[in-house]
Amino acid sequence: MNAIDMLIAELARLPGVGPRSARRLALHLLKQKVKTIPPLVAALSRAQEAVQSCSQCGALDDVDPCRICTQPNRDPSIICVVEEVADVWAMERSGAFRGRYHVLGGTLSAIDGRGPEQLRIEPLLERIGQDGVTELILALSATMAGQTTAHYVAERLGGSTVAITRLAQGIPMGGELDYMDDGTLSAALSARVSY
Repeated sequence: MNAIDMLIAELARLPGVGPRSARRLALHLLKQKVKTIPPLVAALSRAQEAVQSCSQCGALDDVDPCRICTQPNRDPSIICVVEEVADVWAMERSGAFRGRYHVLGGTLSAIDGRGPEQLRIEPLLERIGQDGVTELILALSATMAGQTTAHYVAERLGGSTVAITRLAQGIPMGGELDYMDDGTLSAALSARVSY
């Protein structure tokens, strides 16, 4: 395999990048290789050396604890539980949440061999016991695996004084009923509010 084909193959292994996108990326990099490749290699090398999981929440950063966990203006009594680091980034983009996070590292899945011991559930329970947490927001996906994981976490906290909430589900802003799937419509109907 020549150097160009190797570059395309490596780029195509990235999530969300298919063979056509990989070819376009490779062509862009190679057309301006003096300007694009050295900074990219440096950034990848620095990320490989410096980025780590936060020992408190599980998010990625180049410091431990991460910058979110150490922000003094965040409310430590509210923890938003998410599946993956990408979910933290999505929540942060919204700017709406000012508490702390906890990344589970996935969802429970018997098919994939992921039980409670493969997820960061025990560290979550420890945080709740130590940090004066009053609310736990279960921001897990609206899939069977996400709902099973949310139920498991809520069950483990049974008898606790911590309020357990979940994100609202239903029709997104700007959404049209004709384009919604049955599950979304069902969730929206069951979670309806007064107008």
